[in-house]
Amino acid sequence: MRRGQAKAVSLWVMIGFAWLCATAVAQDYAQVQTGYELQFPRDHGSHPQFRTEWWYLTGWVKDARGGDLGIQITFFRNRPRVAEDNPSRFAPRQLLFAHAALADAKSGKLLHDQRAARAGFGLAEAQENRTDVSIDDWSLSQTASGYSAKVVAREFSYALEFKVTQPVLLQGDRGFSRKGPRPAQASYYYSQPQLAVSGSITVKGEKREVSGVAWLDHEWASEYLAPQAQGWDWIGLNLADGGALMAFRMRDGSGGTLWAGGSLRAADGRVRVLAPGEVRFESLRRWRSPRTQTEYPVALRVQAGNIEFELEPMMDDQELDARASTGTIYWEGAVSAKSGGRILGAGYLELTGYWRPLHL
Repeated sequence: MRRGQAKAVSLWVMIGFAWLCATAVAQDYAQVQTGYELQFPRDHGSHPQFRTEWWYLTGWVKDARGGDLGIQITFFRNRPRVAEDNPSRFAPRQLLFAHAALADAKSGKLLHDQRAARAGFGLAEAQENRTDVSIDDWSLSQTASGYSAKVVAREFSYALEFKVTQPVLLQGDRGFSRKGPRPAQASYYYSQPQLAVSGSITVKGEKREVSGVAWLDHEWASEYLAPQAQGWDWIGLNLADGGALMAFRMRDGSGGTLWAGGSLRAADGRVRVLAPGEVRFESLRRWRSPRTQTEYPVALRVQAGNIEFELEPMMDDQELDARASTGTIYWEGAVSAKSGGRILGAGYLELTGYWRPLHL
């Protein structure tokens, strides 16, 4: 018990240092620059010289009874720039965090869990040159056909395979994704849409075989949010015709759009990059969390280029309390997209900065 308490205290001190160092100037880190050509498989892996990085898996699956489930698995890496000259192996040169969530349309409940650790000692790692990130018995790794994810959470577990069916989708200008009015407010960003999911999900000892479609985002940066940015609204949709759509907007303090963008891959593989003026989010219905009293626009009308559609959540309560790891509360949920009475696609909606302004 005492060893466990000491480990927890040590971890929280480490995380505290990371947030205190969040004000460090971005120039102390590697910089995102225009003209850089993403190279694979190298850029599938970790980029430890940058401040922040994440691998984000979301998707819809069905069990054998036809029930819809929403899955989320996220690994974050942070370079806090704390004691980097310290030769001790215990120096927190890299921090890793992970979130996992399961949305069950039938029960209307969201199950979620989180992890946090310093990298090292074989217990938490983010490998370079290939996707291979883990914290204890949570992992996401590349395979010959795609990705494999294993998560053992408190109330559920994942053993899932994700088969790549399409080429990498480079976001923005060949992977250089602007997030604000200044060019430095950008990230390197690519997606793997239309991943074919198979495997099992276990809830309360009941193992369910599942299959479906997922989306992976990999993004890294050092200076990400503009000072006036409150948070963002983001969607990643696997379209029913085989296409893919990503759209986002950065919000200012008044709820207006500070910056926006996205990309649309048509069924024939052609990609259209969306300019800031081509993306619009309009709230249709808001939901108030009974736990935090935070309001989220869980139903939205979205315009992305020349298409317009409505987003409806699998269920309203998909709020994640991640204060024990990344220090924030946000809404991350399975949504379906409808246009003219027909299903356009399905994916995930992320709403950050509604609880409090988001700081990376």
